Amino acid sequence: MILYIILAVIVVLAVWVVGMYNRFVRLVKHAEEAWADIDVQLKRRYDLIPNLVNTVKGYASHESATFEKVTEARTKAMQAGSVGEHAEAENMLAGTLKSLFAVAESYPELKANENFLELQRELSDTENKIQAARRFYNTNVRDLNIKVDMFPSNLIAQMFRFIPRDFFELEEDSEEREPVEVSF
Repeated sequence: MILYIILAVIVVLAVWVVGMYNRFVRLVKHAEEAWADIDVQLKRRYDLIPNLVNTVKGYASHESATFEKVTEARTKAMQAGSVGEHAEAENMLAGTLKSLFAVAESYPELKANENFLELQRELSDTENKIQAARRFYNTNVRDLNIKVDMFPSNLIAQMFRFIPRDFFELEEDSEEREPVEVSF
């Protein structure tokens, strides 16, 4: 009788460990999928930036320092490895894009250019998609991190080396919380 009780406890414990392990695997895969969504949108933005720079160059060719900064920030963002590096590079890129749009404000012909307007719309749409993907990723990371930190699941996390992930956080100052007003 005692043997059956011990065997039942071992079976229940084994089922619990397998269930927790599978839950961690599912959470990790959800976080990876969410990061892939962010990556797709970031690549879309990276592809739009050279077109935007070239369009602005056609009207403001003497603003080469601004173009170089945008290009350099884009390159750094594309080469970023970790989530933290991506966040830092994306913040730098956002700042350089603001300076590019500030240059565009000085050229009325550019502000009326159909290619520029379309690129600006696409970039704005991409920014919205990045924000949505970032929220989805951070939700999945939060769920994973909670499971990694909570008892008794933290025992399984330590046993199988599941670690917390970094959130993808972008700098948000009061200007960035407000919608960007574009007037032509």
